[in-house]
Amino acid sequence: MKKIIYADNAATTAMSEKAIKSMLPYLKEIYGNPSSLHTVGQVAKEALDAAREKIAECLNADKREIYFTSGGSEADNQALRSLALNGERKGRKHIISTAFEHHAVLHVLKKLEKEGFEVTYLDVHENGLITGEQVQKAIRPDTAFVTVMYANNEVGTIQPIREIGEVCKKLNVPFHTDAVQAVGHIPVDVKADNIDMLSLSAHKFHGPKGVGALYCRRGIPLNTFIEGGAQENGRRAGTENIGGIVSMSVALKEACAGMQANAQKLVKLRDRLIDGLLKIPHSKLNGDRYERLPSNVNISFEGVEGESLILDLSQRGICVSSGSACTTASLEPSHVLLALGLPHEVAHGSLRLTLSEYNTEEEIDYILQEVPKVVEKWRSCSPFWEDLQTGKRKHFI
Repeated sequence: MKKIIYADNAATTAMSEKAIKSMLPYLKEIYGNPSSLHTVGQVAKEALDAAREKIAECLNADKREIYFTSGGSEADNQALRSLALNGERKGRKHIISTAFEHHAVLHVLKKLEKEGFEVTYLDVHENGLITGEQVQKAIRPDTAFVTVMYANNEVGTIQPIREIGEVCKKLNVPFHTDAVQAVGHIPVDVKADNIDMLSLSAHKFHGPKGVGALYCRRGIPLNTFIEGGAQENGRRAGTENIGGIVSMSVALKEACAGMQANAQKLVKLRDRLIDGLLKIPHSKLNGDRYERLPSNVNISFEGVEGESLILDLSQRGICVSSGSACTTASLEPSHVLLALGLPHEVAHGSLRLTLSEYNTEEEIDYILQEVPKVVEKWRSCSPFWEDLQTGKRKHFI
């Protein structure tokens, strides 16, 4: 098989060797149920407690504030449902969010709207950023909570979370953030950022799939989402995935230890990739140039379909995407790009390239060599591009 260049790390990452090795003993020898009182079970429980403490340390949280889940989507669902119920008990049924959250948040909000909640979706502007001032102006006496993602999964923009957290704390409004794309990649401090609830997922920072965590500040009531047992202090029933949880804690500790060095490397690769791709005529970077994840490049090419580009690049050994992996079956353009104000025609022609520290300069060279060829190829057989070139339609970019 020819060499594959993997540039879709926002969808999932390769497990690190340390993460893989740390999981194996809990699949082979230490396979006990941590709820069991015998020796094998108690050894597993010790591993569970140690993993909880490691993850808490990486977030500057208390280990009693960490609850293990099956991933970021479950953590988002439990957080939002809990905050909504807490607000409803106090007669507060107003929620503040943004229009370009992950669907794990947006779909819950849509259901809550059907249940009588009102949601204010803040404008993220063309650069994909909101401000603390916007949040402050939107907060009302009946606001139940605010939920704003830490870093966007498609365009990589990093929100001013600390500023938003300060506003929410001052006005006594609970604040949740979907930090699935942020944790392990940029510094996250739940105390300094004034975060009340935070969602994370292991497979975004070289851990295993199917395991994540929810941080819930002590004093915030957390409602049970899955019934059937007393695990996770009675807040999440089901036998814990010890191997996955241990592996997640090792992967996160490793990611945090190497964060600064990895970010320096990735910013250089990212910026070189952005500069090279923007040399293609009628191309546009989506999201803020600088307030973005070190690994994220999202560019629209006018006159082509993103799906065609992805499939052609895959044939050339380059793995990229056009947006969230959770919505690739949809024929609709990205809701994130539409929220930035891009017209449908431009939003359809986007590529998301997300790097990791495993990528190399040589791989960037190859991507910059092949993407222009693919864009030119598909533009040459596009009636829409022909109309743009002949003046029948006006260029958007």
